[in-house]
Amino acid sequence: MRPDGEREWRLSAAEPGLWQHVVDQLGTAVVVLDPAGLIVAVNPAAERLLGRAAAVMYGQDLHDLCHRDPGGTRIPRERCPLLQALAEGRSARGDDDRCLRGDGRLIPISWSATPLTDDGVSQGMVVLVVETAADRRARRERAERAERAEQARRVERAAHTSALESLTERLTLLAEITDVLGQTLEVDEALARLSRLLVPRLADWAVVDLRVGSHQVHRVAVTGPEGRDAGQEDWRGPLPSAGDAAHSPLVQVLNGGGPVLQDRADMDAPPDSPLAAVHSAFLGATGAASVITVPLGSRRQVTGALTLVRTDPARPFGTGDVDVVSDIGRRVGLVIDNARRFGRQRAVAEAMQRNLLPPLPQPGRIQLAARYQPAPAGSQVGGDWYDAFTLRDGTLALVIGDVEGHDLTAAAGMAQLHGILRSLVWDHTEPTGAVVDRLDNAMHAITTVPTATLVLARVEGPDTGPWTLRWTSAGHPPPLLLTPDGNAQYLEAGQGLLLGADLSAGGHRPSAAHALPPGSTLLLYTDGLIEVPGSDLDTGLGRLRRHALALAHEPLDTLCDRLSSRMTPGSTDDIALLALRLPMP
Repeated sequence: MRPDGEREWRLSAAEPGLWQHVVDQLGTAVVVLDPAGLIVAVNPAAERLLGRAAAVMYGQDLHDLCHRDPGGTRIPRERCPLLQALAEGRSARGDDDRCLRGDGRLIPISWSATPLTDDGVSQGMVVLVVETAADRRARRERAERAERAEQARRVERAAHTSALESLTERLTLLAEITDVLGQTLEVDEALARLSRLLVPRLADWAVVDLRVGSHQVHRVAVTGPEGRDAGQEDWRGPLPSAGDAAHSPLVQVLNGGGPVLQDRADMDAPPDSPLAAVHSAFLGATGAASVITVPLGSRRQVTGALTLVRTDPARPFGTGDVDVVSDIGRRVGLVIDNARRFGRQRAVAEAMQRNLLPPLPQPGRIQLAARYQPAPAGSQVGGDWYDAFTLRDGTLALVIGDVEGHDLTAAAGMAQLHGILRSLVWDHTEPTGAVVDRLDNAMHAITTVPTATLVLARVEGPDTGPWTLRWTSAGHPPPLLLTPDGNAQYLEAGQGLLLGADLSAGGHRPSAAHALPPGSTLLLYTDGLIEVPGSDLDTGLGRLRRHALALAHEPLDTLCDRLSSRMTPGSTDDIALLALRLPMP
């Protein structure tokens, strides 16, 4: 239809074969104009009627090229009804015009124009052109015959226009399905979104069957008209074995066959397998009159089957519908395959994360609790981490950190920093700022971590108190201290540059100290707990203070669980939370 690279005329996301199959078979000339009235596409019938090759007409102004009045004179542009309709974005027609062919002949024509829009924006116009059998005088002399011919042409134009409108609707549906399926890697959510698009726009019922293992099939989705069900039975769940020798359409599709279109007579055939019997009973319960069954995925990798049902005998599926549904099946199969791969990766990543985060010690009467919540998207593993361990001198060390990234690379970097920091702090009594500075130097030399933030803290004091917190923050959100008198205080001292920043010559990170009252609770956390898209950091810190105060009386594990659930709606980051509670006297 068009030279390579010329794609303006394509409707939505259709495959080229579908467009060519519909338009090239039309006996009526079809000309597609852009918003300026320039020709961007013609079909073979238009080439024959206008007497010009397609390559000659591309980019030409249709009005100037061949639109004439009955006397053969070029119509002024301001009086051309076709150009007026194009400018106003409305339909129009003309029944007494002339067309100047490429060979110089002037022929009488009728034309019908329909605007093309995308989200309310004009994309041009489709013009159907037919040659009339005679001029107006001849039609008056042969009124009855001309009237019959005109009626036939109207029916033909209506049919062609209806075909184009139907094609546009199907292609729009394909584009919407592609967009919606690309927004999730969760199989259940993808199938729910698919069903909402297919029913009732394309079908009255939609069914999805997925292969589970080599010989098991589960019916995972059954969607029908709102307020109706297929009898009293729930048709979802495991299906009977299909077998390899059965020849019913659903079994053939699940075994790698192509799409199948069935009418009422086809569905009356007796089922030849237990699976076919269940499916036949479902079709009977819905009152199916026309059915399409297509594979999900490709023939080499079939993940299941999609079945669409229409119940109105006057509106059966056609071959064009089979093409569209087959394309949908391929796209859905790809999404399901990607989702399954993602699920396997997520399981491995979460297991890796659990192994990377150490168990907490039990330092006398001091209570410790920690939580890690992966990011809602990505590999479900990231660079947020916590650690708590007893030093050589019996002091309790606490660490919370965040390595840049939310993937396996970030997790590997986190594991490197975790091991290096434990080695640096284990038997050293120097200030926490000095330890963090040495970690920064080692990070550049030993790891591939570009930047990271952390808080390193020591809880000093005997088991019965008093206790002192000594800490350094390398670009990390400040610790939050909850005291028994109902106060909540962010410990903002001890702030230094993040790891990976260039300290000036002789510079070092500060250390800070603060007394910890008996019965107080200390919270160390990563930024995923306070950062929500569309909200600033101060708002997040204020929200954390309010929620933490409201939960301060709860057991430490309960506080961690409820704090995570209250703080994280809309969060796109992973979260680490480390909590410490001192005993009362």
